[in-house]
Amino acid sequence: MFDSLTITILIILAAALISAFSRRVKRDKCLYDFNNDPVSLEKITGKITAKGILKVENTGLEFIYSKEKKDEEKNHMHSTYIFYKYEFPQIQALIRFHDELSEEGKKAREKELNRTYRPSAFKKLKRKIRNISKTVSDSLTELANAMVAHFQKSGASGAILKSQDKYLKQINQNLIESVGSSFDPILEKYIGHKIIFDLIKGENVHQYSGILKNYTANYIEILDVLYETENSDARIADIIVPQNIGVIRHLGEKKEESSIFSIKELKKWIK
Repeated sequence: MFDSLTITILIILAAALISAFSRRVKRDKCLYDFNNDPVSLEKITGKITAKGILKVENTGLEFIYSKEKKDEEKNHMHSTYIFYKYEFPQIQALIRFHDELSEEGKKAREKELNRTYRPSAFKKLKRKIRNISKTVSDSLTELANAMVAHFQKSGASGAILKSQDKYLKQINQNLIESVGSSFDPILEKYIGHKIIFDLIKGENVHQYSGILKNYTANYIEILDVLYETENSDARIADIIVPQNIGVIRHLGEKKEESSIFSIKELKKWIK
């Protein structure tokens, strides 16, 4: 039987390891889809604050300029722009204009669009399996919390666990954050389909159409949007917008009948 000091050391070590792991791997799935692409950062002020090759890290975003910029007033050279995670509430949209992609990037993006739009029954099945695994993970976390709460109320071991409550909560929080997504049964049905969405800009609400590729707890990612900025006419782009200002309102195409995964579909996928 471990004494309280040993248990304390083990719990602190587990919290540190899980925290380090989650910080290393935790990146928003939508944001990471734009990694290494030319992207423009539009703030809620309507200003394009940065434009360059996007590097997504768990602590923020880095935009690498194609050319160095000089601040004539202060005689400073700028080659990158760092946008920290605590500044994310200022995001209006991350924009990937199609005409700014390289030829290789355009081909990769075309493949991405073909994989996304109207996914096959097999791809839908794979996504359902992933969602089930997320649900199971959430359930296991809840079960672990319930078990810890139970043992905290009983005996000497309960007293030890209760004394380490801070570290146990830290472990639990890191595990939850490392998942990085939130299942929405309504949005799941719209993945890979044309949708109509509202985007709040200042005091106005603008409506756009596009193809919903993905969503996370904080963002939605939409392809093929005709989008206009303060210094650019409307152009086709892929955009990522925060869920608190971007709201999916309608399916933008004929609703499909629910399809059943068939042997014919399986043979087609294998081929």
